[in-house]
Amino acid sequence: MGKKKTKSKKTLSMASRAIHAGEPRKRYADSITTPIVQTSTFVFANSKEIENYTRRGKKRYEYGRYGNPTVTVAEKRLADLEGAEDCVVFSSGMSAITTTILSLVQSGDHIVMTDDSYKKTLEFCRSYLKQFGIGCTIVPFGDYETLEKAIQKNTKFILSESPTNPYLNIFDLVKLKKIADRHKVLTLIDSTFATPYNQRPLEFGMDLVVHSCTKYLAGHNDILAGAVLGRTELVDKIRNLHKSMGGTMDPHCCYLLLRGLKTFPLRVAKQNQTALEVARFLEKHPRIKRVYYPFLESHPHYDVAVSQMEGGGGVVTFETKGTLASAKKFLDSLQLCFIGPSLGGVETLITHPALVSYYDYSRKERYELGITDTLFRLAVGIEDAEDIIRDLEQALAQL
Repeated sequence: MGKKKTKSKKTLSMASRAIHAGEPRKRYADSITTPIVQTSTFVFANSKEIENYTRRGKKRYEYGRYGNPTVTVAEKRLADLEGAEDCVVFSSGMSAITTTILSLVQSGDHIVMTDDSYKKTLEFCRSYLKQFGIGCTIVPFGDYETLEKAIQKNTKFILSESPTNPYLNIFDLVKLKKIADRHKVLTLIDSTFATPYNQRPLEFGMDLVVHSCTKYLAGHNDILAGAVLGRTELVDKIRNLHKSMGGTMDPHCCYLLLRGLKTFPLRVAKQNQTALEVARFLEKHPRIKRVYYPFLESHPHYDVAVSQMEGGGGVVTFETKGTLASAKKFLDSLQLCFIGPSLGGVETLITHPALVSYYDYSRKERYELGITDTLFRLAVGIEDAEDIIRDLEQALAQL
């Protein structure tokens, strides 16, 4: 079981920091919002200014791929919310995770990861890393004994998500920390589904945290963004490779992320509450086979979840009774919930993994991964819970 949740040592609440952190009090033109510095290049007044720039450790901006004032504010705010020393943002969550992995390993190294990580993360580690001579062992989620046995002398880090997608499994971060310390390996947690509001892995001793800011942090289904956070010495390695890989987040996108972050605690608190209400409704419904939600007592990792998380998050995964045909009928009967593959925005989205993410797998391959014909992932927005429940109820009645 994880350790008891701890309150942040910050003097301001997370809600206040989500609005103010990372921004100077005095802003350009006395603007209340952070200005969008929409430029690719920053100019020098003369040769002396160039010499001062290079001699003093490059303490100003030079080129958009290396830094931008709007981007810097976004990075500082995210670091503050996560309790990290440093942060670097990317053009997408996948750019964040792949650049991080490549910055921490070299040919001959090895990593360990869990089997229900995001499909594209698994694909990258299982296939593309081989081209660079980097080994990858994939272990069953929750099997800590097998995970520890998978660690080799050349293992650099352990990678997992918590909660995972789509079954919302919760990693016991205290156990993971003990295993990592015994073998002197790094830990990397994708905490997208949790957000800093519900879980801050760095407080449990994790080394790096990854977020797809596309989801809850921006919160409006209108940008792609990613972030990696942790100690400065590690983030510096990632930032250096980031400058070469070029997955830069543009200043206008950072402005939208900052705007979304201002309401992020309010939205996530609402989504926590709504998701739990929806999960309880579904669990009692006669046409539902199984519900997966970390804050339901029926979830296999309930005890760990309530000990290390503030809330269960905004995603509810469930299986209906019936067949693929009946699952399609349920999906087609929804009137409020949009059919879409993402999560974390203000609109409620529902996806059918078998049809969307695993369409190119055979039925046997899908079932081996737990992706059944009647599995759904519901990502609640900020609509009233009763409206979402009413829509689900009428769609289930069509079965």
